[in-house]
Amino acid sequence: MLNGPAAPARPETIGFLLVPHFSMMAFTATIEPLRMANRMSGKELYRWFLTTIDGKPIRASNGILLMPDASIADAADAMRPDAVIVCAGIDVQLFNDKATFAALRRIERQGVDIGAVCTGSHVLARAGLLDGHRCTIHWENLDSFTEAFPDIEVSTDLFEIDRNRFTCCGGTAAIDMMLYLIGRRHGAALATAVSEQCILERIRDENDAQRMPLSARLRVNHPKLVAAIGLMEANLESPLSQDELARRVGLSRRQLERLFRRYLRKAPARHYLELRLQRARLLLLQSTLSIIDVALACGFVSASHFSKCYRQAYLRSPKQERGGAVGEASASVHTPAQAA
Repeated sequence: MLNGPAAPARPETIGFLLVPHFSMMAFTATIEPLRMANRMSGKELYRWFLTTIDGKPIRASNGILLMPDASIADAADAMRPDAVIVCAGIDVQLFNDKATFAALRRIERQGVDIGAVCTGSHVLARAGLLDGHRCTIHWENLDSFTEAFPDIEVSTDLFEIDRNRFTCCGGTAAIDMMLYLIGRRHGAALATAVSEQCILERIRDENDAQRMPLSARLRVNHPKLVAAIGLMEANLESPLSQDELARRVGLSRRQLERLFRRYLRKAPARHYLELRLQRARLLLLQSTLSIIDVALACGFVSASHFSKCYRQAYLRSPKQERGGAVGEASASVHTPAQAA
């Protein structure tokens, strides 16, 4: 799938490994461009099959049940794919099936390209298949991934292609990655035709950012306020003082406070605390870091202070949050309502 622009003489076979709570959106956004490429070209350019850990049916994070064609171990020995793509979703940090990791390594030794969408990079990292490779992962899992795998180079781009590894942050970005691969293999005209079938305004490239610009997310256009919040987001582990924030954006402390009050209806310290608590919640839900390590990673000097702030914001303790994490619908970001 990644071996240059020349179109192969036979259809390429893509295996999909679905792990528990995989993202249906990322999965369908990966497989549908392949179907459309076949339809628009009038040729069978791609074939695919589905695998799971044990070959049994599996539920996506939205509850839909899918029937696989084989187990990943059987696929490693019998299916002979050109590429295997790991599809994951929520609770990926709990996935630790050594037989699956071994099967993925066996497939890789056969010269098969290995890919991942959404949080699938976490599975590849656990299998040792991202060592020395650049990758990406969904922005919501970025902090927990870097904490778990500090030696792996991870970006915030839509997708990354590094030799025989290809990873994507998930969601609709999987369409962009597959269009890139289709265009690389079968030409830009086919990729464009598939894009139009998807009603895409444009095909984003790998260097496009995952998240909306900060000003769009906040619906704020004041450049110095946006700059101040950007500094906050970049300095969660070692928070900057309010005086330092003001100095860096060329304002007085009082001017900075007025901007926050006017546009966000809150004090700078309140907003900064909310950002740190949001990051803490994601780490509690998505990593195995101890509570004190989560606290330190989010700029709290003690576990007791962290627990107090967390309880005020979310009406439960960090320990209670972690205890209820498994099987939650999502580790989505919630703005703390009571943070002070």
